This record gives sequence, structure tokens and C-alpha cells, in this order.
Amino acid sequence: MKTVMVYGDSNSWGAEPQRERGVGGRFAWDVRWPGVMQKVLGNDVQVVAEGLNGRTTCVDDPVEGHHKNGSRFLQVAIETHMPLDLVIIKLGTNDLKARLSMQAGDIADGAVRLADIVLGSATGPQGRAPRVLLVVPAPLSKLGWLAEMFEGGTEKSRKLAAEFARATRGRNLSVFDAGSVITSSEVDGIHLDADAHRILGEALAVRVADILAD
Repeated sequence: MKTVMVYGDSNSWGAEPQRERGVGGRFAWDVRWPGVMQKVLGNDVQVVAEGLNGRTTCVDDPVEGHHKNGSRFLQVAIETHMPLDLVIIKLGTNDLKARLSMQAGDIADGAVRLADIVLGSATGPQGRAPRVLLVVPAPLSKLGWLAEMFEGGTEKSRKLAAEFARATRGRNLSVFDAGSVITSSEVDGIHLDADAHRILGEALAVRVADILAD
């Protein structure tokens, strides 16, 4: 059996789009994109989801806490679930918060920094490093109550695909642009609705199957 770990934020955790602060639930496992991907891939692949609301690529959040820094927990996660054949890293949306002052290029470089942690590990089969798939977050959509928090983030989010391509050029890294198949919900501008989860999960299942077969 192959094992794939998803390392992400609230959109991997399954947060429903929120019309106001503190009001929102969590989609069931079979609705979340990692669960959809699991169903498509079948019983020969185990999908482990490590999603955390508010997680960034590699910076501490002064409001939500240092534990939101994705680089702090990644080594623990990959050692916990080893041996891993593939690690999918889908982060970058929370880096767009105005208080973190991250540019699109910084975010892409932060994602590659996480990939390097995985590629420098021995948490794959036979002590090798797992493969890595970086997923570029879909651009922000119409921001409601989150507009102030993500001020300036919409324009930056539209540059992420190009910056991820720049940051991974010449590297042994696979990249998938989520924005090529889905859009963020216009309920809050950052989260995915159920249809987007389904579409993304199905699309990534195809990509993952190709990677695992290679």
C-alpha cells in the first residue's frame, strides 16, 4: 500500500466558507478534497490528512501563534506517518494576511523550503525521501468580513502560480495549480465550497496516481 500525506491549512482541514467571524463548520471526510482523492485512488493508497486552520508556510503568526508556522511541525508530521511515498504540500493562503507582510515570491520560496525538509528526510520507503507535490492555492475571491485581514492579498494571490513556477524551476518537484481547476468561494473569498473540494480532489487523484506510478 502507498501512503500519501496532505500537509495543509483550513482548506485541507475542510473548513466551510464563513459568512462572518466564528460561524462555520467542517465538511465531512468524504466531502473534503483529501477524502475525495482517497475515494478515487482506492484501497491501494492511504491518504493521511494533516490540515490545520491558519497554518502558514514558514512564518509565525503574531496573533494566532507560532504553532501555525508550517515549518515547525512538518518534520514531526512526516516522521509520525512514515514511511511516506508522497507528501502533498498545499499552503500559502494564510501567508497572504496583511499582518504577515509576505510577498508572492516569499510564499513560493516558503513552500519550497517545506519541500526541502521532506526531500532532506529519510521518511520514505527504505529510508529514502518521499516525493513532493506542491499545490498552488487558488487565488482569493470576493472577500467579505475577511477583507481587512487579507488587505492586498488578492493581487498577490494571482501571482502565486507564476512564483511557484519560478521557485521550483530546475528542481525535482511536482507542482499543481489549484486555480487551474477551481475558484475560492465568494462567501468569504478564501475557503472552498463542496463542489471545489470535489473537483480538486478528483483532479489531484489523477496527478497523484501518475506520480506514484512513475
